[in-house]
Amino acid sequence: MKIAYAAMAAAMLAVHPVQAQTAPTAPAQTAATPIAEDFKPSTLNQPGQQYPQVNSQGYVRFRVVAPEATAVKVSLGLGGRGGTTLSKASDGSWTGTTEGPLDEGFHYYHLTIDGGVFNDPGTLNFYGSTRWESGIEIPAHDADFYALKDVPHGRVEQILFPSPSTGTQRRAFVYTPPGYEKNAGTRYPVLYLQHGWGEDETAWSNQGHANLILDNLLAAGKTRPFLIVMTYGMTNDVRPGQPGGLASFDIKPFQTVLLNELIPYVDAHYRTLADQKHRAMAGLSMGGFETKLIALKNLDRFAYIGLLSGGTISLEDVNTTPGYRDKVKLSFVSFGSREIEGGRSGPPGGPKVDPRANAEAIKAAGIPSAFYVSPGTGHEFQTWRRSLHEMAPLLFRD
Repeated sequence: MKIAYAAMAAAMLAVHPVQAQTAPTAPAQTAATPIAEDFKPSTLNQPGQQYPQVNSQGYVRFRVVAPEATAVKVSLGLGGRGGTTLSKASDGSWTGTTEGPLDEGFHYYHLTIDGGVFNDPGTLNFYGSTRWESGIEIPAHDADFYALKDVPHGRVEQILFPSPSTGTQRRAFVYTPPGYEKNAGTRYPVLYLQHGWGEDETAWSNQGHANLILDNLLAAGKTRPFLIVMTYGMTNDVRPGQPGGLASFDIKPFQTVLLNELIPYVDAHYRTLADQKHRAMAGLSMGGFETKLIALKNLDRFAYIGLLSGGTISLEDVNTTPGYRDKVKLSFVSFGSREIEGGRSGPPGGPKVDPRANAEAIKAAGIPSAFYVSPGTGHEFQTWRRSLHEMAPLLFRD
């Protein structure tokens, strides 16, 4: 019963803060600090589209042409006040500016026009919240670590692998580091990296820039080259609000796909170091929940475990998991600072846990571990980009 409730709590934790991605809360600008009129088109706009625009303070200005509409709202803005309401002009366009600056980094959003939900025609779309959503990027002060630079680049390629357990051909994306094609005699470790609830296998490369993060770390000589495999975690058929919610999620079908089908396929088709000490599993949010459920019960497969806003590793976890002390080379746990304000985190109505205390306890017990807090961020991709950047250099140090 205790294990079942812990799983339910972790699942709720994994999904509850997702709204922070679509409606991040930010402090309103004071009258003494006027909004800077230096707005520029978002870097995620479709070619030639001028809106939405972002200014140097992190405000966003939207413009949508909908002459027959009677009400238009954008889901981004100050979350407690329901987003940003746009005003209609005589030419049939609707415009509005967020009440406050948004968090640095990537955000999903959508439009509500006369009660219907639509994507912004000015922006590119990204799979999140179980649908293709509009996306916007608020320039970050530390964006250099995931910037597209003039350095050697790896490849992200789609693979289709047979899945007898589901009776389908399933899709994954594989990042191979720079030089993989030329270094025919070299074999590589592998990180299996999972997305969050509502997302899919495209998230880590499209929203997270995982490939660019690794390219830049490798160019700086800060990490060992390794493969990253990203596949769909089979999470989105269960939803919060439905009977059982995410607590009803059954890990067994995905565990079968991952362990019995995907890993053997990758080891057979790529030059991997196909042993436990060269294999890692990590995930953000719901993907961290999946990682904990799978990796802790399969320590003969994974030596490195990463939970990014997806729960914690406690001393009890270590003590009740056979082989943890001997087999796990690294436990990496991370959160955004606003996720653990006050030092505690947990699902609404569920038990509160102290991630820092858990991290300190397992470190004091001599368990190889790392705990990272992303400053000034919540449950959002800037947290997870930074987390991958911190975790990658710690992997496969043998």
